[in-house]
Amino acid sequence: MISVDEALAQLFALVSPLEAESVNLAEAGGRVLAEAVEARRDQPPFPASAMDGYALKTEEARPGAAFSVIGTAAAGHGFAGSVGAGEAVRIFTGAPVPQGADRVIIQEDVRREGDRITLGDRLDDSAHIRPRGTDFSVGDRLSAPRRLSPADIALLAAMNIARVSVARRPEVALISTGDELVMPGEEPGPDQIIASNTFGIKAMLEGWGARPRLLPIARDTAASLETAFDLAQGADLVVTIGGASVGDHDIVGKVAAARGLSQSFYKVRMRPGKPLMAGRMGRAAMVGLPGNPVSAMVCAHVFLAPMIRAMLGLGETRAPRLTARLASDLGPNGPREHYMRAEFRNGEIAAADRQDSALLSVLARANALLIRPPDDPARKRGETVEYLAF
Repeated sequence: MISVDEALAQLFALVSPLEAESVNLAEAGGRVLAEAVEARRDQPPFPASAMDGYALKTEEARPGAAFSVIGTAAAGHGFAGSVGAGEAVRIFTGAPVPQGADRVIIQEDVRREGDRITLGDRLDDSAHIRPRGTDFSVGDRLSAPRRLSPADIALLAAMNIARVSVARRPEVALISTGDELVMPGEEPGPDQIIASNTFGIKAMLEGWGARPRLLPIARDTAASLETAFDLAQGADLVVTIGGASVGDHDIVGKVAAARGLSQSFYKVRMRPGKPLMAGRMGRAAMVGLPGNPVSAMVCAHVFLAPMIRAMLGLGETRAPRLTARLASDLGPNGPREHYMRAEFRNGEIAAADRQDSALLSVLARANALLIRPPDDPARKRGETVEYLAF
């Protein structure tokens, strides 16, 4: 068996960043920006009023001073003239500040009668004007690679960017294996269960930026598995779930080897998830996950998520680990790295009482995986441990 870090290193060797594609900005949310983008305009593109009020000259802004209102400036409708001595322009937030004015007096500090205004007794010191380019200027860059957040999309739109270059979404073929499985909504036989792993992992992959394909269940025959592999053609990553162990019905490794699988490793020193297989089959990387529901989902968090990030050009790094204080004592760990379902609350983390790798209900209640290193000694409440957040 190899360690989790050794397995990750070999998995990274199986994948590489995918090519870029150009998409409309409206379709770019959540995608990974492949090339840096430069602003095509200043923001704001002109000195703009930060408040509703009156634009006038700073040297004339004295308590009690009176002015003639000569026009109005609103967002999208600037005042075309120039402000002279003793003059003011009614101005609204976002409007261009007219020529000749360099200060906005907020409307709360002004008394108006017809086309005349008088300034109040107390004036604040702010000009209430946003200079041109305060937010960004022509040539300012949004760096890459980065996963585009809603704020990034808004920024790109303001920069007048209509299309962006993003990493292609990795195509992932998902294959559940086993005679015991039926699809949700079907009526299982007396010896069957519902296929759940592929649905959970599909949702995870979509959240990470991949494009998963849910293939039909492969039965415990070479012919059925061959058909599933044929349907997986064109995928960047093929993920099988179940059938990768050493039982009489575990045929994934044999069938994949017959199709030219170059196996990188089999078995990882972790719990849950020891029977993990990986390699390359044709142009696609292949990962064989264990069949136990929690084992498959944990391995997806630990291994598939970093692989997808690497394929998107976000670097070869393991899933980010956080730290928290233990909410209760823990006994010593065994020889395998243990990923315990846990709940993180208010700076403390508590491992679930039951850690059986078949218990999806426990995983559904968890929001973290508490990580125990191999042969980790007993831990006391309040000690700091590492965890992965969901």
